[in-house]
Amino acid sequence: MLPELYPVPGFRLGTTCAGIKTPDRRDLVVMELAEGSSCATVLTRNAFCAAPVMLAREHLAAAAPRYLLVNTGNANAGTGEQGLRDARRCCEALAETAGCGPEAVLPFSTGVIGESLPLAKIEQGIPVANAQLSDDGWQDAAHGILTTDTVPKGASHRLVIDGHTVTITGIAKGSGMIRPDMATMLAFIATDAAVDGEVLQACLKGAVEHSFNRITVDGDTSTNDACVLVATGQGSLPRITDTGEHCTRLAAAIAGICVELAQAIVRDGEGATKFVTVAVEQGADCDECLKVAYTIAHSPLVKTALFASDPNWGRILAAVGRSGIPDLDLQGVDIHLDDVCIIRAGEPDAEYTEAAGQAVMDRDDFTIRVALGRGEFFERVWTCDLSYDYVRINAEYRT
Repeated sequence: MLPELYPVPGFRLGTTCAGIKTPDRRDLVVMELAEGSSCATVLTRNAFCAAPVMLAREHLAAAAPRYLLVNTGNANAGTGEQGLRDARRCCEALAETAGCGPEAVLPFSTGVIGESLPLAKIEQGIPVANAQLSDDGWQDAAHGILTTDTVPKGASHRLVIDGHTVTITGIAKGSGMIRPDMATMLAFIATDAAVDGEVLQACLKGAVEHSFNRITVDGDTSTNDACVLVATGQGSLPRITDTGEHCTRLAAAIAGICVELAQAIVRDGEGATKFVTVAVEQGADCDECLKVAYTIAHSPLVKTALFASDPNWGRILAAVGRSGIPDLDLQGVDIHLDDVCIIRAGEPDAEYTEAAGQAVMDRDDFTIRVALGRGEFFERVWTCDLSYDYVRINAEYRT
C-alpha cells in the first residue's frame, strides 16, 4: 500500500486508461511543471537506449521542461527512426493540448521492446490525462507507470529547513530488467524547493549513485531507465544556489526518498520472496567492494539458494572467490549471514551450525556481509532471490 503522498506545489499529475496494452488499465500519465522549475535527469547508459530517452536528451538541451509524458505497455525501444518519429509526435500532441513548444515535453516509455507505439491511442489519451491534472494526482500516477510491478511505489517527506517547510514526493516503477547503471525502472521526484539547475543535478547524481545504482533484481540494464528530479520553486525556502547547509539538508532528504523507492523496486522484484542486503567491507577501494557485492547478488546459484532458504554458503564463498579481486588473501576474509559467522579468516567458522544458518535464511529480510581484510572501504547493494515465478513472468511477458 502506498504511503501518504504529499502534494508538491507547482507539480501536477493526470492519468488515464489509453488501452496501450491492456484495456481499462491506467497507462498514460502527464506531469506538469510550474514555469521556472528546475529539472535534473539521470538516464540509462544502455547503448540501445530507447527513442524517448534520445529525444528527452535532445529536448533537455533545447528548452526548459514544462511537461513529462509517460506511457507504459510499450517501451518504444529498438524501433529505429520510426520510434523517434513516434516519440516526436507524442510530444507534439501534448504540446498542442497544453499550449507549449514540443521541446518543452520530455517523453518516457516502458514496456515491451521492439514494438511500435500505438500512436492513435496515445494521441486520444493525452487530452484526457491532461484534463485530469491535479497536485493530488500522485496515487493514480504511481499506478499509471507500472508494467509487471505487483504494487505501486511511492515515498513522501516533509522537512523543515530554517523554519521553512519543504515537501519532497516521488514515485517509481520497476520489477524486472533491473540493474539501473545510471532497470526497467522509471522514477519521478518533485520538491517545492527552489534550486539552481547545476546544484539540483548534483543532488540527483549523488542520490542515484547510492540508491538506484545499488540495486539489482536480475543484472539487466533496461533501454529505458530514467530518473527525473524537479524543483518547482513554489515553496518559501530561499533559492539554493550553492552546496551550503540548505543544500546538504535537501540533498540528504532527496537521497532518502531515492533509497526508499529503490528498495521498494527490489522488494517487488519479479517473483521475489526475499529482500537481501549484500554488504562488503574492508575493501581496498569502493570498486572492489562493489565487484564482490554484485558477483554475489548476480549469482544464479546464490539467488536460487536464497529462494529455497537453503544455507548453502559454499555458493557465496565461490562467488567471492571468482569476483576478480587481485591477490586476495583468504586469511583476511570473513563472511556472515546477519550475525552468524560462516567463514572466519578464510576457513569455516568452528562455531557455525547448520541450524544457525537456516534460521537466518528462513527470514524474509537479511544481510550477507563480507569482510575482505584489505582496507577501509565499504559498499552495499540490495537484491532479491530468483524464483520459479521470475521465469514464468518473463517467459509469458508478451502473451
